[in-house]
This record gives sequence, structure tokens and C-alpha cells, in this order.
Amino acid sequence: MSVTTAPSGSVADPFEHIGLLYDTPDAYAEGCAAFLRRALDAGEPAMVAVPGGNGDLIRSRLGGAASRVVFADMAVAGRNPGRIIPRVLLDFARRHSGQRVWIIGEPIWAGRSEVEYPACAAHEALINAAFAGRDAAILCPYDTAALGARAVEDSYRTHPVMAEADRTWASGLYADPLDTAAMFDQPLPTPPLTAHQRTFKTVGELQDVRSFTAGLARSAGLPDARVERAVLAVNEVATNAFEHTAGGCTITVWTETATLVYQIDDAGHFVEPMAGRIPPVDLQSRGHGLILVNELSDLVRRHDHAAGTTTRLHFVLG
Repeated sequence: MSVTTAPSGSVADPFEHIGLLYDTPDAYAEGCAAFLRRALDAGEPAMVAVPGGNGDLIRSRLGGAASRVVFADMAVAGRNPGRIIPRVLLDFARRHSGQRVWIIGEPIWAGRSEVEYPACAAHEALINAAFAGRDAAILCPYDTAALGARAVEDSYRTHPVMAEADRTWASGLYADPLDTAAMFDQPLPTPPLTAHQRTFKTVGELQDVRSFTAGLARSAGLPDARVERAVLAVNEVATNAFEHTAGGCTITVWTETATLVYQIDDAGHFVEPMAGRIPPVDLQSRGHGLILVNELSDLVRRHDHAAGTTTRLHFVLG
């Protein structure tokens, strides 16, 4: 599975991003293990971030060598796809600076909801921008037996190289990662008529934003320990709206499928597609706020449209 691709006429990019197609647990385990053996044979650091019991399949296939691999549950670490690049992938790469890193990341699995999927697919595209030129290899498994045809087809768009357990090939659908990510910036469903809504005009109303956010979180039954997380996240998005746009923002709040949803609408537009994905280099640089929003929320969906930007923050109840 040793394939490196680069644009025609350019210096070969050391970064490999491979979509692994599998349809049985055995094919999954063998494809992942073959990738990890490349890292272990070279004495280079490796991490596996996959959901639930999938990690056990890989451990079993590696045997004693599994002790040399870092494992994480993607259903926890990557519950919000927006966290994966900064808090899983780049964090591991930074901890092993100066070495080639090998990562298996499985952000899309059959248990993901329809509302999560566009954020997951956009994440897969943006990995290519975040890791361009880095000495790293990332393998992303796709269960062709459990995922729909859309997810499998999109994997060809977001990975320059595709693979099965015993072969690799160049994807014919792979394109510019930022253009591909923009494909998943899709209109969001209309909030229910029963939603609570309030407009805030100036930065001087941030205390009211926080009170509004906290009150509805408690009324919805969000655990006390997580109310503060919701308040901090909504406050950060509202602050950005006050600082960078005219007219303030409108916050709409409702619950759906055991989830509390905050929608923040403002007249601004995001000009940096990697905002919230690449941590700033120091504490003085701007950009920490959107990293924090991804860290605090269970899901972040954002839609850029003619009138501005709609941002939705999801917090699972219970």
C-alpha cells in the first residue's frame, strides 16, 4: 500500500491520504494492519483513531505489536468532526515532530447521522489542505457494506489514493480539497416554528447572550456540567459576529432527537476555509476561539449563503 502522489510537475508531496474500502471485518483488520506494519517496520510513530470495537479488530491482527501503537476511540475524540484535525491528527503529529507519523482515522461510520455526514465529508477533504507537505500518512477506512453509495463515492473525491487490503490505485475523482469541502457546505433545514429566537445588536449585549443561552440550556435539560460549555461556545460565535459584521446576530434555539441546537445567524462570511481547524502558533495569535467552539460542541455545522453565515452548534442532551 506504499503509494505517494503529487500534482504533475511538482515535487512529490510526502503526505499520503488513502481511502481504504472494505466489506468484511477481516478485510478491515488486514488493510489496517498492513498500513501499520509499514510504520512499525520503519520504527515510526503510529496512531489508530476508530470508533468503538473496531480498534479491537486491529489490535487482534497486530498481536503483540499493538502495544507500539496509540489507540483512541473516534466516537469520543472525533464526535464533532471539527475537532479531528486540530485535536487528533495535528496533535499527534506535533507530539512526534521531526518524524513521519502514521495515522488510521475513521471519521465516517454507519452510526453517523445525516446531519453529521456533511461535516464528516468536509473534514475528509480538508485533511488534504491541513497536511499538504507534511511527513505523514493517513488511512481512512470506509465500510462499503454498511455505508451508502454516496459516502463511498465521496471517499474518492476526498482521497487522492484509494485502496483495498491488497492493492492501491489513484482516485479519478479527487480534486482541489477546498473546492471539494465547499461541496458539503449545504443549506440547513429550517428551524421548527416552536424554536426560541432573539436578536442581539451590539457587543454590549453579550451578557444577555450568555443568559439567554444558559436559560434555554437548563430548560432543555442539558446537564449542569455542560451548560457552561454551551454558553462559552455560543458566546464565542456571537462575539465574532459583533466584531466582524454589522447588525449583530440572531440566535435560534430548539431541541431535536435528544439534542439541543443553537443557530447563530449573522451577515458575515468566512473567508478562511481552515478556520477552526489549524491551531494558531501562539497564544497571542487570533483563531483560538473557533478551535474552542469545535472543542466544546458535539457538532458544528456552518452554511455560507448570500445573506451571511448560519452556524449551528449541537449539544447532546443527557
